[in-house]
Amino acid sequence: MANNGKDRSILQKIARRVMVEKGLYPDFSTGALAELDKLQKPALLINPEFRDLTAVPWCSIDNDDSLDLDQLTYAKTQGGNFTAFVAIANVDSLVKKHSLLDEHACTNTTSVYTVAETFPMLPEKLSNGLTSLNFEEDRPAIIIEMNLRPNGSLYDSRVYEALVRNHAKLTYNRVSAWLTGNAPVLREISAVKGLEENLRLQDTIAQKLKKLRHERGALELQTIETRPVFLGDKLTELQAEGKNRAKDIIEDFMIAANGVTARFLAQRKFPSIRRVVRTPKRWDRIVALAAEKHFSLPAIPDPKALDKFLLAQHASDPLTFPDLSLSIIKLMGAGEYVVEMPNSPLVPHDVNTGYSMRPGDSIGHFGLAVKDYAHSTAPNRRFPDLITQRLLKAAVAGNPLPYTKEELKLLASHCTEQEDAAKKVERQVEKSAAALLLEKRVGESFEAVVTGVSDKGTWVRLLNPPIEGKLVSGSGGLDIGNQVKVRLERTDVWRGFIDFRAGTAKPKQWQKKRWNKNRRKFNYKRR
Repeated sequence: MANNGKDRSILQKIARRVMVEKGLYPDFSTGALAELDKLQKPALLINPEFRDLTAVPWCSIDNDDSLDLDQLTYAKTQGGNFTAFVAIANVDSLVKKHSLLDEHACTNTTSVYTVAETFPMLPEKLSNGLTSLNFEEDRPAIIIEMNLRPNGSLYDSRVYEALVRNHAKLTYNRVSAWLTGNAPVLREISAVKGLEENLRLQDTIAQKLKKLRHERGALELQTIETRPVFLGDKLTELQAEGKNRAKDIIEDFMIAANGVTARFLAQRKFPSIRRVVRTPKRWDRIVALAAEKHFSLPAIPDPKALDKFLLAQHASDPLTFPDLSLSIIKLMGAGEYVVEMPNSPLVPHDVNTGYSMRPGDSIGHFGLAVKDYAHSTAPNRRFPDLITQRLLKAAVAGNPLPYTKEELKLLASHCTEQEDAAKKVERQVEKSAAALLLEKRVGESFEAVVTGVSDKGTWVRLLNPPIEGKLVSGSGGLDIGNQVKVRLERTDVWRGFIDFRAGTAKPKQWQKKRWNKNRRKFNYKRR
């Protein structure tokens, strides 16, 4: 397919088409944009009870190209204990319920990040500007304050509103390189008094939080995320990105903060929208997958045993561990949003973990090994977080519920559906990008791992480059996690189709001619 180096333009057209096909809005309405024009400056906190925390050396850590900054972090020590702070952008200060901007956000429910273009949940004037926790700008925020014992267990927490200022805009890769001793201290860090020591403290706390979660059965998973690399408008590669120490700081602080917000609402008899991952329905296949690696798992789902298996595999075979992780994630099933009603009072925190022990009917998050978990830390990017923010603000102020229980149930279901749609858009555009990169490599053989098996077919992911496609021949007897040698048969950029055949042998010349003659009759409706 000749594209004359216009890969970005092609992928943008595909992204917009797929957005519409999946029921998502690629653009904002004229009414929403007119509403946006009236917003000229960030909201300021006028309540005298709100704190001024602008002098605290807050910092943001995010991707290299991120402009929608949702959270800042800070930490301190006192008497051997730790206090971790997360400041969350107060998006509700400008985006009011039932406004046209809110209606757009409620329709899409999430920002959609495709290889070619980002479709923000809120206009960039807000998400990258007025409601973003930008460098050297004062912004209103929701503060999650967590008091931790020396081992990282939680013994007290608070939620309140404050004014904050981002003193250093940092990125994952550069901070991680410094933390691991592979780079000198960053100029942005040394320019802020005490920030170097504070980031090392945050790193220490994050490692303790992670260790504690794994003791409770949280899973050590590592999937491959790819970042597009363009030379001008030509796509040159999909670069794999993994975890690092700086990402661990944000991940572990956010997981802890999301647990605090869920329990805070429950303690005040407020309902909440929880993010849950149910007990795996295909645990038997996970057991079989572990057995293939000479590891025995119990017949009943056990996250601690599964994590022990994953840690052992990460240590013994780090190169293929991301593919094993992807297989486990597929077998665990997708996450979803559900409404948790405050029907039963919470009992005190467990003295060893700091986590509240809820009644057994709470679904919880299997992968994180927590019962109380709400999305709250990304209100510029996810609508469930904006809903949670409005619930938190009402609970803090002692105001009535901003949503009825019936509204929350409908919203939880809608957010799950739209998040699934957004992921399909992102995957389909990524597949189109992958097809662009592979279209000149038809006939080559690759090592791959099976990532999906269903009535619709069998899917594999190449080990290098990390690209997924459909196995159109030779899938008999294969299941998730199996490794297989495949040959690239066909690509279709506009549909995002990449077809593989199991094995390496090239077809005989007469077979190749016959396949080429009939290729237009390929029935892709089976997908």
